[in-house]
Amino acid sequence: MRSGWIWLIAAWLLALLSTLGALFLGEVMGMTPCLLCWYQRIAMFPLAIILGMAAFGNERRGTVYALPLALIGTGLAAYHSALIAGWVPSWWIPCGEGPSCSRQSLVIFQSIQIPWLALLAFGAITLLLTVFLRKTRS
Repeated sequence: MRSGWIWLIAAWLLALLSTLGALFLGEVMGMTPCLLCWYQRIAMFPLAIILGMAAFGNERRGTVYALPLALIGTGLAAYHSALIAGWVPSWWIPCGEGPSCSRQSLVIFQSIQIPWLALLAFGAITLLLTVFLRKTRS
């Protein structure tokens, strides 16, 4: 295995951990995700599958398919984080019925919001995939 593949495995592990964390919050803790959280899940869940297949199949093409999902997820998580911080006007809030996108009830370590963790995860996956693609360039 070439040395660059460690970046892909790290991206896959991060996507897998994020997916399992989101499933734990929704299915075990019973927290209903808001609309923006659903969109972020739509971007994250396939990443765990695509990157796992790419990592274990020694396939570079999987990262080419995964990178757009990671970038879309980064954008959604950045918007959601700005919404939580109060930087987005109220008429830009996409949530209607259901849980509020701007008022999160779950914090970790007394101040870290879930959308911030999603932004960190998507950003790190994007960075890891970018490094991997540069290191394995043919």
